[in-house]
Amino acid sequence: MSEHDLTALMAAQLDRHLVFPLLEFLQERQLYSESEILEAAAPLVAFLQNPQLVQEFRPDKQYNIHMLQERYQIGPDQIEALYQYAKFQFECGNYSGAADYLYQYRALCTNSERNVSALWGKLAAEILMQNWDVALEELNRLKEIIDSKNFSSPLNQLQNRIWLMHWALFIFFNHENGRNGIIDLFFQDRYLNAIQTNAHHLIRYLATAVVVNKRRRNMLKELIKVIQQEHHSYKDPVTEFLECLYVNYDFDGAQQKLIECEQVILNDPFLGKRIEEGNFVSVPLRDEFLENARLFIFETYCRIHRCIDIRS
Repeated sequence: MSEHDLTALMAAQLDRHLVFPLLEFLQERQLYSESEILEAAAPLVAFLQNPQLVQEFRPDKQYNIHMLQERYQIGPDQIEALYQYAKFQFECGNYSGAADYLYQYRALCTNSERNVSALWGKLAAEILMQNWDVALEELNRLKEIIDSKNFSSPLNQLQNRIWLMHWALFIFFNHENGRNGIIDLFFQDRYLNAIQTNAHHLIRYLATAVVVNKRRRNMLKELIKVIQQEHHSYKDPVTEFLECLYVNYDFDGAQQKLIECEQVILNDPFLGKRIEEGNFVSVPLRDEFLENARLFIFETYCRIHRCIDIRS
């Protein structure tokens, strides 16, 4: 019946996550035999599933490759098949298995391009499993590679930085130290340049992080500068609130924008919700934002008015 299977045609029109149930259905129906999927990767998968054998690995990649070839006749073809098998596990929604196999694959892979691709896959798997600490480690590892790698063109490197920042939003708005992380990353010159070049909408998340992070108020001046520079390219109630308050000193306008900010935050998937045990749950970020924003208004008003009539 596999010749009549429409999964490949359907998948081209679906979000990747909508494909998972289709692949799981195919596995249950056994339209494709397990031998077809596992045939090339089977020897290496069997090796990796044996804890005693895995203990033979050393930190030396070349030693491991040579050992596998000499003792178990596992060569480059089987190592490459492991990547495909890990990718298959990911597409089927087995993120844990995919992450494990991609970790092992990276320990054996000598192809730098494929190695980076495997790291992207492992980062995605850790995000989907909500392993925020591990995901942050993988994010930093990937950032280091992107910043040091010789890309075929500056545009390609720029695009990788933009991808990284978008993926990072899952981590930064779920990890306990994420609000520092997003400020540290997005304000780096190369990443800020990427935002201002082709990802202006990320200013919303940077602005929100600065507002709610009382320990990083020192970045407010730099943020206002960025908002002003990109005013004609991007604006939303969050950026307009800050512009009303710190550029135009328009307190009435700031109050109005603050009302709009509340709705923006509540309806933003990163700001209004966080992922917890597979579900989206409310977070107090909105309340923190409103509290700090009102404090900003009060402090700014006090700075520019020497006398305040408390009766009013």
